[in-house]
Amino acid sequence: MTVSVGIIVTILVLSVAKEAGSVFAPVAFALFIIAIVWPLQRRLQSLMPRLLALAIVVVVTVSVGLCFAAAIAWGVGNVWRAMIADTAQYEMAYGNALGWLEAHGVSVRGLWAEHFDAARVLRIAQQVGGRLHTTSIFWIVTLTYVILGLLEVEDMRDRIAALENRESARILLEVSGAAAMQFRRYMVVRTLMSVLTGLLVWAFARAVGLPFAQEWGVIAFALNYIPFVGPFIATLLPTLLAMLQFDSWLAVVVVFICLNVIQFVVGSYVEPRIAGNVLSMAPSLVLFAVFLWTFLWGFPGTFIGVPIMITILAFCRANPKTRWIAELLGKGGSAPPGRYTS
Repeated sequence: MTVSVGIIVTILVLSVAKEAGSVFAPVAFALFIIAIVWPLQRRLQSLMPRLLALAIVVVVTVSVGLCFAAAIAWGVGNVWRAMIADTAQYEMAYGNALGWLEAHGVSVRGLWAEHFDAARVLRIAQQVGGRLHTTSIFWIVTLTYVILGLLEVEDMRDRIAALENRESARILLEVSGAAAMQFRRYMVVRTLMSVLTGLLVWAFARAVGLPFAQEWGVIAFALNYIPFVGPFIATLLPTLLAMLQFDSWLAVVVVFICLNVIQFVVGSYVEPRIAGNVLSMAPSLVLFAVFLWTFLWGFPGTFIGVPIMITILAFCRANPKTRWIAELLGKGGSAPPGRYTS
């Protein structure tokens, strides 16, 4: 009966999370960012006024995000200018491909005319514009929550410590501290895997003579923070450039396959195993968390899925009745959380 009730409650909670994703996703992202930057905020406000420390932390946080965006813009911009300069060659390659397909009985021009008319292109452009607008609002709301949350961390901790139920207060403080520490470990692992991916892509591009090897490495490093979508873009763009660089379609296919192998090995094998060991989570659970929260919240869920699962396991470990869940899904981390400072 208990298991059945738990399953029903889980389904209801996930349904509510999916329907109200626009409300809960910014809050989850804000809590994650607060957990990452709080040690810096706490250190600075011990040396200067709290509002000045907050301003510095916010500037640093926004600057980090802008640096990643600038890195992507730099790499993509250099490649895009080169591709624009070689438009004639792409048109020739496109014509040759169409001719080869039609010679083998595949009428691409008819499919293109049927499915890609001007109205559809306009609708796609409107959808992209709407998505960019929604993303901008998402980050503005998230940043607002981060600013307000950093101002309330110490007050919230004092209110929790003052609860009459001392056991609940202890669990909340210890679990929040444990989860925050795990968040920071997760970001360290993700950064190391992004560096590894960037270096491997750069080395492969240099080895096969693909232009803009440095740009591809930077793009792969920055986009690796975005599971699935980022690696796909970082694989597709070099393949398009390889179509002009190499005369053989076999070479282009080899480039595409090798880049996907790099992304797959690092993102779907190495990183889940390392993250699982560091975070005391089964590697399959790491991948499941990404898929589940991507389905529920789309792009925001892709990144925040693992931190949410970290928090769930931390609370499961703290409760004797649910500790078996952490032992079942964890990896060598079934012990209750110890004393942490968040």
